[in-house]
Amino acid sequence: MKPALIIVDMLEEFVRGRLKSPQAEAIVPAIRRLIDAAHRAGRPVIHVVDSHLPFDAEFRVWGKHAVKGSPEARIVEELAPSKEDLVFEKRYYSGFRGTGLDTALRDLGVDTVLVAGIHTHICVLHTVADAFYHRYNVYVVKDAVAAFSKKDHEYALNYMKQVYGAKIVSLEEAEKLLSG
Repeated sequence: MKPALIIVDMLEEFVRGRLKSPQAEAIVPAIRRLIDAAHRAGRPVIHVVDSHLPFDAEFRVWGKHAVKGSPEARIVEELAPSKEDLVFEKRYYSGFRGTGLDTALRDLGVDTVLVAGIHTHICVLHTVADAFYHRYNVYVVKDAVAAFSKKDHEYALNYMKQVYGAKIVSLEEAEKLLSG
């Protein structure tokens, strides 16, 4: 097993901005622990982040958010990428769609992804769906994802488990997988 950590949308907009999750601040330390574990083990750390153009389709649903180059589209300081981390900008819910993420993971020899970030029921869910269809082993770190509500969060975790076969793991289990 060769895992990589994928962190979805831990941006100012979703942690502290207009579209924040009430649990966003609470998962920042958990994600920091995952990043540190991945770095110690020499595992890839990959951020996939909204970086919208002024005319993107999502604005019809959510209004303008995380526009490329705006302060709202910055990764929160506590999780800022190091020099060796990769950052892929996205214009869609999934971290795979139109980003080059799959090619990079294949080039790195990755066969397993551990997913953390925001929002469990939107961008995390769509990223997990595409990871499944790209035939990765998928783990979702339940202590390191958050949604707008507990109901949205629980629904998405159950959906990813039942429909995509994602393994839902604790922070401690994820740290072991990264270090293993």
